[in-house]
Amino acid sequence: MDQVYTYESLYAFTKAVFLKMGCSDVDATTATTVLVSADLRGIDSHGVARLSGYVRLWEVNRINATPNIQVVHETPSTAVVDGDAGLGLVVAPFAMQIAIEKAKQVGTGWVSVRNTNHFGIAGYHAMMALEHQMIGMAMTNASALVAPTFSIERMLGTNPIAVAIPAGEQPPFVADMATTTAANGKLEILQRKNAAAPLGWVQDKEGHASTDANILKKEGALLPLGSDREHGSHKGYALGAIVDIFSAVLSGGSYGPWAPPFPAYVPMPENMPGKGLGHFFGAMRVDAFRPAEEFTTHMDNWITRFRNAKPAPGLDRVLIPGDPEREYEQERMEKGIPIVASVVDDLKALGEKLGIAWMD
Repeated sequence: MDQVYTYESLYAFTKAVFLKMGCSDVDATTATTVLVSADLRGIDSHGVARLSGYVRLWEVNRINATPNIQVVHETPSTAVVDGDAGLGLVVAPFAMQIAIEKAKQVGTGWVSVRNTNHFGIAGYHAMMALEHQMIGMAMTNASALVAPTFSIERMLGTNPIAVAIPAGEQPPFVADMATTTAANGKLEILQRKNAAAPLGWVQDKEGHASTDANILKKEGALLPLGSDREHGSHKGYALGAIVDIFSAVLSGGSYGPWAPPFPAYVPMPENMPGKGLGHFFGAMRVDAFRPAEEFTTHMDNWITRFRNAKPAPGLDRVLIPGDPEREYEQERMEKGIPIVASVVDDLKALGEKLGIAWMD
């Protein structure tokens, strides 16, 4: 049964863990804010459930808790950032802020990042642009767990894309999605519940459809968005490939099957062509295209019309991207964040190992 914890208590525990890893107070605060935002927004697969994974990467020296994050190349509107093997939770906001500052100066800013690690939910970084009346974009490559269409070899990550667009009276439009049928974290949730995966999420090592939530441990693979060729998996494959190229080929990170795996026990790929994972960020000033007030008025009109679209039989409303996460955030800030029992046990064990009291 899920146990419920306040945002504040999860935040305090998580920050204490990052401080134990040797992060500065500023970096621990940033990392914690990004990580716990996933739990708050209902994206449980990318929140505190991943905390032990970061610690294990740090223990095997694949995460640098005190990175010297640097801009290694730039133009007025672009930059390449080297994350010095830092937490992606810290490197990503640093890079997104550069994109925002460049957009303030020249209208748009684009930043590609190398030598970094898992950065949490893409939506957090894209949403950083909203308070500046900007459109934000964020994407990252990830551990190679995905078989391209017509393949049985794992070549791509779940490679998410997030886009955040400001509105006026309406809440912002926030799309945050993996380019696979389902993110790996969704499989991990099913594993903890000992439940089967829906058909179309994964295939076995021979390329046959499977519902085994543990299939990745048996040399199986996640499937691109669309699940199979007949249902459009070539489109999900193309989207995942675009993310991989923008994030890692463009920056000098390791791409495709050479992307560093998230589990610390998985050996690093041989002959890696770059450094670490890669991210890509964009910020676009709305008034670089049209007066901001005009744009936000029309975004309100767009959102209102789509929200009022006639729902399918048996359904009461049409959602706008970002609605479910915003509703989760409001509810969980008020009522607490549910954590599955297996994750609670994992966090308790982590706390005991690091000398950090768990909140019961």
